[in-house]
Amino acid sequence: MPPTPKDGASQSELDRLSSAERAYRALKNLILANELPAGSQLLEQEAALRLGMSRTPVREAMIRLEQDGVVEIRPRHGMRVLPVSAADMREIYDVLTSLEATAAEMVARKGVTAEELQGLKDAVGEMEAALASDNLDDWAAADHRFHELLVKLTGNQRLQQIVTQLSEQAHRARMLTLRLRPKPVGSNRDHAMLVDAIAARDEEAARRIHYEHRAKAGDMLVGLLDSLGFKQF
Repeated sequence: MPPTPKDGASQSELDRLSSAERAYRALKNLILANELPAGSQLLEQEAALRLGMSRTPVREAMIRLEQDGVVEIRPRHGMRVLPVSAADMREIYDVLTSLEATAAEMVARKGVTAEELQGLKDAVGEMEAALASDNLDDWAAADHRFHELLVKLTGNQRLQQIVTQLSEQAHRARMLTLRLRPKPVGSNRDHAMLVDAIAARDEEAARRIHYEHRAKAGDMLVGLLDSLGFKQF
């Protein structure tokens, strides 16, 4: 199974990537999509066959995933996908909430171009359209694009890297609970309010709106995991 451009890269960009990078993205996508759930074990040879690659780039990809804290490498057993717990999610969202609120404040302070603002508005529009058609998968994809673009607009590479890593760690839990939560109408409203605050360059409002949005999302996710008895997943 070759890697797909679901992580934002075009097919032509993926074609230019090294084998190790393509293997890394492909394995990470399988984990994030819960196609390789927690506890799954995958030998180098099995992964190489699945991806249609040699074992060397697969080995390098597994090492990177271990550095990301997503898997553990076991001698002669390849990699094992690590579980995530409700307690892990609480810690992740505590940090993610603060960092993304800071990102919202930074973007409002520095200002955005008309094109950048339209990008945020387009993502909100896609979320609205997805909810109107009851397509939660499309809603989740548009929601991810909004948050990704927001952090990117800060221009701070380190902030982007840290938030991306945390978001990926939370992704499995978000998808697990996607259809268990109330219809996210309020989430769309929060995003629209944030766009208005950014357009007005109201940094205090931008920070407050996004902090409250992320905090509510974290509380709901952790609460669902606890109520369903998901100590680890």
